[in-house]
Amino acid sequence: MKGVYNFLIQPVGKIYDNSIKVDNKELVLNTRIEKFKFVNNKAKVISIPLAFKTPIQVGDEVIVHHNIFRRYYDLKGKEKNSSKFFKDNLYFCQIDQIYLYKRNNEWKSFNDRCFVMPLKNNNELELEEEQKLIGILKYGNSSLDALGITKGDMVGFTPNSEFEFIVNNDRLYCMKSNDIVIKYEQQKNQTEYNPSWAKSS
Repeated sequence: MKGVYNFLIQPVGKIYDNSIKVDNKELVLNTRIEKFKFVNNKAKVISIPLAFKTPIQVGDEVIVHHNIFRRYYDLKGKEKNSSKFFKDNLYFCQIDQIYLYKRNNEWKSFNDRCFVMPLKNNNELELEEEQKLIGILKYGNSSLDALGITKGDMVGFTPNSEFEFIVNNDRLYCMKSNDIVIKYEQQKNQTEYNPSWAKSS
């Protein structure tokens, strides 16, 4: 069974990641289905679309858009499956809704997406814990490679371009390649910022 234009995927684990473990105890963080930050975005590829050639293979683990699995309430207040739901825990996923795929136990960016880890704010006079619009490139792509921007580079990105994801217990920002607008040459006294709650996810 194959989709023509869509991947068929199934969630890895629960639909919602509503809790974390703290000191061997489970802490509930969310009880509402509308909260997109708690929707699972990890999936396993069941079939690839007929219409596209893709490096993604059946069985690969992928990071997808949160709306794939997010449930909703209809006009009568009844909880419903996502509009992407197919059957038997299978969901349709468009090609532009996949951001990372895992090959040989290593995450690789897909299409024109990249992932950046924010930097700690070292200014003690400011309340923000991370620096704005700057970070370290964790997962690049061929478009950025062609510009000489590679993994580990310190980069600047445009406002409101970033979407938060947890990947390997790291809180990263996902964005498109053209949202990367600066490559910084110096990286003195810079520390990556990863909140403690992300490490428990």
